[in-house]
Amino acid sequence: MIELRIHGRGGQGAVLAGNILAAAMALEGRHVVAIPSFGFERRGAPVASFLRFDTREIRQFTNIYAPDCVLCIDPTVGRAVNVFEGIKDDAVWVQTTAKPLPELQFSEKIATVGLCDAVAIARDIFGRSITNTIMLGAFARTTGYVSLAALRAATEESAFRDAGLKQNLEGLARGYEETVVHHIERRVAA
Repeated sequence: MIELRIHGRGGQGAVLAGNILAAAMALEGRHVVAIPSFGFERRGAPVASFLRFDTREIRQFTNIYAPDCVLCIDPTVGRAVNVFEGIKDDAVWVQTTAKPLPELQFSEKIATVGLCDAVAIARDIFGRSITNTIMLGAFARTTGYVSLAALRAATEESAFRDAGLKQNLEGLARGYEETVVHHIERRVAA
């Protein structure tokens, strides 16, 4: 079973991103549990969404405290909460940022990093910094856990329908194409 925690801020669509990702994985035949967490429920406050997926039935419905993967759809949320809290060894981190890897600080438990300048892409496509679908493309590119085709199909069936559908499909594609994936060599103590 793979466990994912999505971090964002209220109004950015972290919960919607989790729902779209869950639908995409279900389309590919996986068992999925999406768990939203709304917290303060106000625009700009840190929020999290959780997802479990597996090839077998899932019976666990609690929040995720030890994720295999962390997806951050906001470049500043890491200043408000510890996005690496509880992560497992050899975890995956997918982050929206314009910074290159050497300028970022992250947990030594991270083995794979996917970086996408989703804010710039969002401003280009939407005229504002709503990055959720862009970062779903980045997640697909970084992890290979879900195909871009399944994400497209799930997005087409989502809340967007006609309003913004074309732009969100473009965001998915650009997030996938413009993500840079880094594999981190872990230092082994002598």
